[in-house]
Amino acid sequence: MKRVGSLDIENIRRRIRACDYLSVAQLYLRDNFLLKRPLEPADIKPRLLGHWGTCHGINVAYANLKEYYKDDENFSFVLGPGHGFPALQANLFLDGELEKVDKNATVDAAGVAYICKNFSWPDGFPSHASPFTPGIITEGGELGYALANAYGVALGHPEKTLAVLIGDGELETATAIDSLNLHNLMDSDKNGRVLPILHLNGYKISAPSIYARKSERELNELVRGFGFTPITIDGDDPEVFQAALEKEVENPFYILKTEKGETGPNRHHEAHQIPLKNPATDENELKILEDWLRSYDWSINGQ
Repeated sequence: MKRVGSLDIENIRRRIRACDYLSVAQLYLRDNFLLKRPLEPADIKPRLLGHWGTCHGINVAYANLKEYYKDDENFSFVLGPGHGFPALQANLFLDGELEKVDKNATVDAAGVAYICKNFSWPDGFPSHASPFTPGIITEGGELGYALANAYGVALGHPEKTLAVLIGDGELETATAIDSLNLHNLMDSDKNGRVLPILHLNGYKISAPSIYARKSERELNELVRGFGFTPITIDGDDPEVFQAALEKEVENPFYILKTEKGETGPNRHHEAHQIPLKNPATDENELKILEDWLRSYDWSINGQ
């Protein structure tokens, strides 16, 4: 499925920046959502709850797959680490999918204010993907089911293509690792295609992930042992990601390598949930947060 000629690489980059910004804004802001003025302590939510560490990788995968499969109405993106909900909601918001179930989530400045203020807010959006989220199957903290669910959707539907983003900590669950065997039962033109993507960002909640500590050869041989062809995507450059998608191999298994918390002020396990703990009371952290948000240099409808 060659698509390079019709790709808009700069659009992918813009989308990633926009969704990274919206992910951070949902975690922190209760006002001043488009930074029309310098941040003040009163702009920060009184309780900070959610997960940032995996968000950039989710946004990278979503943006690249969205562009590559933009003409395929039978393509679906399946997210395993649903605790990275700010990223998922940012993408659903930009695509207008959220507005279909919530009339307040309009794709404009008012909608930005609505989704950001109401993330992890009383009577608002939970910090994890929930049954309210369009297309959700299991609660976002339930790791391990994404790949099995994707194979279930593909069963008997040859027209479907499903890309599944799997967290490296998630792949340590019995359900996820055993689901890698399912493609052996699906090797038929009567079924659809499932494309596993391992998001190898290195860390779980507070410890290194097992697969990130394997050598490249070890990990590739493990993947091959399950009957897949490993394809490494090293970093968040859209041209590298698109080149990987263009490779024509049997049973591809993509390994996306980005740092946990990438584009934020902290990396690794320190970025798992809330990287800056006290921006409402710490002047230095407030300045770091503002610089972090402004670094994405994005706008919505020219604002």
